[in-house]
Amino acid sequence: MATSSVRNLLAFDLGAESGRAILGSFDGERLQLRELHRFPTGADSVLGRLYWNPLRLFAEMRVGLRAAAQSDLGQLSSIGIDTWGVDFALLSEDGSLLDNPRCYRDVRTEGMLDLALERVSREEIFECTGVQFLKINSLYQLLAVQAQQPEMLKQAHRLLMIPDLCNYYFTGRQIGEFSNATTTQFFDPRNNRWSTELLQRLGLPTEILPELLTPGSVVANLCREETDLAGLESSIPVVAPATHDTGSAVAAVPVSGDDDYAYLSSGTWSLMGVELAEPVVNNAALTANFTNEGGVASTYRFLKNIMGLWLVQECRRTWVEAGWSRSYEELTQMAASAPAFGPVVDADDERFLSPGDMPARVLQACRDSGQPEPADQGAIIRCLLESLALKYRWVLGRLEQILQRRLTRIHIVGGGIQNGLLCQLTADACRRPVIAGPAEATATGNLLVQAMALGWLESLAEVRAVVRTSFSPREYVPSGDSDRWDQSYEKLLALL
Repeated sequence: MATSSVRNLLAFDLGAESGRAILGSFDGERLQLRELHRFPTGADSVLGRLYWNPLRLFAEMRVGLRAAAQSDLGQLSSIGIDTWGVDFALLSEDGSLLDNPRCYRDVRTEGMLDLALERVSREEIFECTGVQFLKINSLYQLLAVQAQQPEMLKQAHRLLMIPDLCNYYFTGRQIGEFSNATTTQFFDPRNNRWSTELLQRLGLPTEILPELLTPGSVVANLCREETDLAGLESSIPVVAPATHDTGSAVAAVPVSGDDDYAYLSSGTWSLMGVELAEPVVNNAALTANFTNEGGVASTYRFLKNIMGLWLVQECRRTWVEAGWSRSYEELTQMAASAPAFGPVVDADDERFLSPGDMPARVLQACRDSGQPEPADQGAIIRCLLESLALKYRWVLGRLEQILQRRLTRIHIVGGGIQNGLLCQLTADACRRPVIAGPAEATATGNLLVQAMALGWLESLAEVRAVVRTSFSPREYVPSGDSDRWDQSYEKLLALL
């Protein structure tokens, strides 16, 4: 670790619900975080279409950058941006947006996965990409553009993932980044390049794909306009961390080199898996519908996407709109008081994917499976949290089968660790100790990969050493009721 004086870095961490500008002060051994600006990111529905508003998000990021430039902690050394995966923008030759980017929950991808499989088999697509089949993937979004907006696709000069678009606005450089590219389902992980052959077989353009950087690369310096608007004395580097938020979060898992753990990045989505040196592209991974996503230092995250706390977020939104407002903490307390081991739903039931009346969907899912409906709001949240914990158990079992080794503990990182009930339920359902923390794993990984890019840290192992020094995780030990968990797990298996 090469630095001793305190230096400042800025992470923009944009999630599906909110975005933050987080200042990291690094003294060479410890990282301290300060949230400078928080803003909503949520997609907007217009005429039945679900859009992101990138110019509004960029304006909010400018507010965060100016706050960092005016901080009393000293000069800013660099910035880095991470966001969710799969969504993209199409730009014209002059760099203008051809349309606002659609949100992955938009209905335009209905039927697109089936259309792709009519042209190329499931086995061939997986062989080319190693990515799980989800209708939200960029591949099916791009097919939807081809089917529904063919003239726009003909005008497209460049495809940029959402963090790449933000980097373009800050620097003027149109370039992609490895970790987010691997979420598209048209990246070849074994040959480390875009899977242009797959796109050609599907009749999709390849010339719009950008050159790719690896995490820890400098995109470019902040352009003059943004430097002046922020009030910076001079330009600073814009660094590409793992721009896919899960890639940054996993870089901040506080482990020390062993490989007998599973990680769980817990937030709007839950992503559970292991970190490997090579992707796993075989029939077992295809059958379990697992995915391979790129990480820091040439690693791959072999994992499963699970619906996550979106289920609770959407329940709360529905109740707030109906005039019944409770905080997430209050909902969790109500769930803790609700009866245990009630009805079980498959957290990845497709009916739960799109925005809408989530409580009604949960009740219907229980009725459809012949189970009693949860009696009240607390029971609905309890049902969802137990169902998530049981799905984690299913994923853990598949990981162990495919990898042929036992995973002795689960490291949970991300905002979801603030739900202590879910952490305990996960330990109980999976019969593994859970180590929870840090909560701000994504921003932490983003900031420390920036430190790698600037030469202050030399390796992913050094990044994780800083995480262990800077944060104190909480451990949850499995409790009893194993027989009742087994009975609930049988309910889940009957639904899959």
